[in-house]
Amino acid sequence: MSVKVEDFLTASQEKAIVDAIRKAESLTSGEIRVHLESHCDEPITRAQELFHLLKMDNTKEENGILFYVAVDDKKFALIGDKGIHARVGDDFWTSVRDVVLSRFRESEFQNGLVQGIELVGEKLATYFPWDVNDVNELPDEISVS
Repeated sequence: MSVKVEDFLTASQEKAIVDAIRKAESLTSGEIRVHLESHCDEPITRAQELFHLLKMDNTKEENGILFYVAVDDKKFALIGDKGIHARVGDDFWTSVRDVVLSRFRESEFQNGLVQGIELVGEKLATYFPWDVNDVNELPDEISVS
């Protein structure tokens, strides 16, 4: 059964995810985005394309993180820019991905994304703490294509 991207999350679930992004970003100069679309062949490749299209590779400290979900295909990817990846390495991404996917398997999409956002937010805050000169470089809203 196909799920429309617009129906993947309720308005209150979307709000909870955006609130989690804002809370995480209040502690870091890092940028977190969530992107939803219906279909993709290869989620990592598509997430990398979107990372560029969403201008996530233009952050000052190279510390953007993208949660990508292909709703109909039930595919997920998590990628981070060079600055954060250099500090956390592959094991971190794998552990966060596993947490998100464990919630997704239980159809707890909001909880999976919120828990993932909280985990990456903690790491971003450790390596890229917020300071008074920080500006929100990218929108916090969930993007859809």
